[in-house]
Amino acid sequence: MNRWNIPEWLEKEVVARDARCIYCGITFGSCGTRKSKSSWEHIVNDERIITRENIALCCMSCNSSKGAKLLQDWLTNSKYCDRKGINENTVAQVVKNALISPPSLA
Repeated sequence: MNRWNIPEWLEKEVVARDARCIYCGITFGSCGTRKSKSSWEHIVNDERIITRENIALCCMSCNSSKGAKLLQDWLTNSKYCDRKGINENTVAQVVKNALISPPSLA
């Protein structure tokens, strides 16, 4: 388990699924700029929701921009998203699914 309490099996599943940032689509690199490095993301900002529907990988730039904002608010009201062309149509499927049916505690 990592410091976010994500079990190893889920880490492996998410790493296999999210080879690119779930928001901007940048491909993660093992070296390079900060923005090409992956970081763990709770799509719905509740660290208790540790599910494949809520845990994902995004680039550090998107993670920093989103912060604790609600997903829909960030996508529609953020200058960052506007500048990067990020919206509900361009994000990864896991994000689209979260917009339709937000992950929650069971």
